[in-house]
Amino acid sequence: MTIKEAILKVLEENKRALTYLEVYDLIKEKQYIDWSNAKTPTDTIGAQLGDFIRKGDSRVKRSKMGGRQFLYYSSVNEDIIGMDVLTGITQSQTVKTISTPTPYKERDLHILLSTFLKSHGIDSKTIFHEKSSSSSEKHQKWIHPDMIGVAFLKLKTKEGQALQRTVNKEQTFRLNSYEIKREIKSDYELKECFFQAVSNSSWANHGYLVAFEIEPTLHDEMKRLNESFGIGIIELSSNPYQSKVHFPSKYSDLDFKTIDKLCKANPDFAKFIDQVEKILVTEDRYLLAIEKELFEMCDLILKDESASNVYCIEKNIPINSEE
Repeated sequence: MTIKEAILKVLEENKRALTYLEVYDLIKEKQYIDWSNAKTPTDTIGAQLGDFIRKGDSRVKRSKMGGRQFLYYSSVNEDIIGMDVLTGITQSQTVKTISTPTPYKERDLHILLSTFLKSHGIDSKTIFHEKSSSSSEKHQKWIHPDMIGVAFLKLKTKEGQALQRTVNKEQTFRLNSYEIKREIKSDYELKECFFQAVSNSSWANHGYLVAFEIEPTLHDEMKRLNESFGIGIIELSSNPYQSKVHFPSKYSDLDFKTIDKLCKANPDFAKFIDQVEKILVTEDRYLLAIEKELFEMCDLILKDESASNVYCIEKNIPINSEE
């Protein structure tokens, strides 16, 4: 039995609408598929269900559950599934009006971003504003980035490495700044968030505005702002490896005066910059130990897609079942 055949069988046997996780649980319970060698079976189920929908396969239908989640059901059972499901008003939504789960926090997104950045060779760390010498939230909003990151130029040949040691150290690394938001739904929100990113990224080589949900109709305005001010835009995904860089950041020289100011204001920022400096000046024989210190200082990352899925469920971060 193929995975798609198992999905169809489960949907037909259960005369109700199911989430992709429930579909997986039932397939596993019925032992229709041997998952022993599968690394991310839940993601596979989500992808296959999404494939049914994208290809217009009439055997499987879906209804929006809320946020970015869906319920799936067999067209065979369409006549006996309640109108509340078919219209998108599900029982789970009714329950939520009585007992709404705790919404995820902006900082819950940091590990998704750190995982995405690590997959692109960037080490990153959260800057805790509350540790700053002036901890007024309104004040820090326009000064501190939410996260900072560093990418080092790593050459593989001895000749290239020797040449690298003779050039300006600034050419061998990049410091990045990230401003993170849960969602950007309107033109007003976009401009407010974007210029906050402009303000607290002025010191960095690259500055980014990052959000988990971005209204698609804002694409043209994002492009205009990016072209005018150089701030890049990243849209996070519940599967961090599928996050999208909508617009890359433009390179700027480091502003050392602002870096110095931020080091004085925030110990997290100062410690990160200090560790970067150590890597730049350390002899090769000590480099691995110093790089390990940087890794241990940085934010945690999720080891794979399955871990990301579990994390998002725990934090009530919406999961796109079509990822």
